[in-house]
Amino acid sequence: MDDVVIRSRIKEFRARKDLTQAELADLVNVRRETIGHIEKNRYNLSLKLAYRIARALDSSIEETFLFDETEQK
Repeated sequence: MDDVVIRSRIKEFRARKDLTQAELADLVNVRRETIGHIEKNRYNLSLKLAYRIARALDSSIEETFLFDETEQK
């Protein structure tokens, strides 16, 4: 069975736009802690939230989040 690991590049994209976690959280209507958890890959976000974050960072979902398929045995 395949499993997908999602790695966030939010911190990198936030830095480019000079945004704090709190500012990004306000833009996408979540708590600052949620952004922190996503950046540390500790939060399984919805596609809708991924889209809102990518848009707020002037990016695409594919650029903002890296998808790595790993084979589970």
